[in-house]
Amino acid sequence: MSALLTLCASSVAVALLVRWYRWYTHRSLKYIRGPQVKSFLLGNVRDFSWQESVGDLDFKYYEEYGTSWRMQAALGKGVLMTADPKALQHIMHKSGYNYSKTTQAQVSVLNITGRSIIWAPTADIHSRHRKIMNPAFSAPQLRSFLPMFRRSSGKLCQQWKDELLHRNSDSLVLPVNKWLARAALDIIGEAAFDYEFGALDNSENEVTKEYDNMFSDSMLHLPAWNVVFEGLWTYLPRSLVECIRYMPTREYSRFARTLRVVNRVSKQLVEQKSEMLLHGDKTNKDVMSVLVRANASENPGMKLNDEEMVSQMAALMLAGHETTANTVSWLLWELAKHPEFQEKLRVEIVQKRSEVIARGDADFAMEELESMRYLQAAMKETLRYHNIVYHLFRVAEQDDIIPLANPIRTKTGEFITEIPVSAGQVVAPNIAVYNRLPEIWGEDAHTWNPMRHLDEKIDTQIRLGMFGNVMSFSAGLRGCIGWRFSVIEMQAIVADLVENFKFSLPDEKPEIIRVPAGVMGPMVRGREHEGMLLPLRVTAVV
Repeated sequence: MSALLTLCASSVAVALLVRWYRWYTHRSLKYIRGPQVKSFLLGNVRDFSWQESVGDLDFKYYEEYGTSWRMQAALGKGVLMTADPKALQHIMHKSGYNYSKTTQAQVSVLNITGRSIIWAPTADIHSRHRKIMNPAFSAPQLRSFLPMFRRSSGKLCQQWKDELLHRNSDSLVLPVNKWLARAALDIIGEAAFDYEFGALDNSENEVTKEYDNMFSDSMLHLPAWNVVFEGLWTYLPRSLVECIRYMPTREYSRFARTLRVVNRVSKQLVEQKSEMLLHGDKTNKDVMSVLVRANASENPGMKLNDEEMVSQMAALMLAGHETTANTVSWLLWELAKHPEFQEKLRVEIVQKRSEVIARGDADFAMEELESMRYLQAAMKETLRYHNIVYHLFRVAEQDDIIPLANPIRTKTGEFITEIPVSAGQVVAPNIAVYNRLPEIWGEDAHTWNPMRHLDEKIDTQIRLGMFGNVMSFSAGLRGCIGWRFSVIEMQAIVADLVENFKFSLPDEKPEIIRVPAGVMGPMVRGREHEGMLLPLRVTAVV
């Protein structure tokens, strides 16, 4: 017994010595300024999930501490939060695979998508997923979807016109986010899987119902017990942590139920497309068919297994449905608040339409959509200003030194231009703040102003984002593989909607807040119980 006690005491002493050494060499982050910790158990990272509107705390801390500061997660875990362009370039680009997703991030994505490319925890797994999926996301492949995108957006327009006719009115207040979510679900179904969800025809569709308010039901205002619980995951065996998704609480049960529905459909589709390939049918161009063919041609050691193949559907639906519909909703909201820019955009679309008619074509080509300067600017500015994903969480796989473009002042008053971190250090790239940095976007960075993308005054010395230098699609080695799909989809939808309808604020002028529910989404203040909601007055263009 005495030997056991001696061993335990020695282990504790060694652990304390290691912890002291890390603190002494500054790798504990203790010397970096940050907000006061309210609770050792909860830390202050939890405060972000309780802020009324995404960015409230982020921008406050940026003003006080600069582009990098120290936070504390549950159970005393230190977190380096940074929006510094040079630091982000280092973390996301230069050392992308040296900063893997944290245990909490991995398990959270596993709950939502299964073992998809978004979940892929290690460099070898992620690169294997990416290699198989790349052919399905090539630029020519995605551009071929434009006619289908336009058909779906045309169907949405026609349903709104039918709604106006039925009500015998030239304008109606519609929950545009819910309509767009249904349209986006139909688009992702046809383009990605050659499958008809029929969401626009039937809002009670099983998959539609599962995705409606999924994030706000599960992740908005997480309880204190869950914050502490997640803080323990790092110290538990991975096999045990992965079983957490079966817990019957609201934080986990809704995701589990949705994933079961999606996986059931996905499994059928993978089997169907594999059978078609077995019989030599290689004609289908949907993303899943291309993915199945690419996987079949790989050597056994590089293939995705059955579970990974099925999981890609949930990942594609999350990225191509939820986030795209959300972004377009915010874009229409901003157009409603900026009628002068909305009119410029409409005039641009009408001019391009006349060119299409003059040459005898039926609809816009990809080149014409991409040449619409106001449309491109509106999309880039909305992605910048209303970033759906606002924080990322990474962990250093090895000791490293993170460089800074903007020196920060330490607790002792010293200014530093780099931050040493130890293996295991959690680092949080702050997309919300980066997308609003005045040094990059101008002094009016907190204003929605698409003209900044046309005036060519944006500082692009450090390139980060996948589109327009914004970080909304992440960046680097783990950047969103489907970003082009989303951009083409948004171009097709927005051009159609603005050509056919005018958007304005409802008479009661609802205050829209940007709620932190895992992803950022719109809610009406005072009507939060209704879930994600963005109402706009929609008027047919005569």
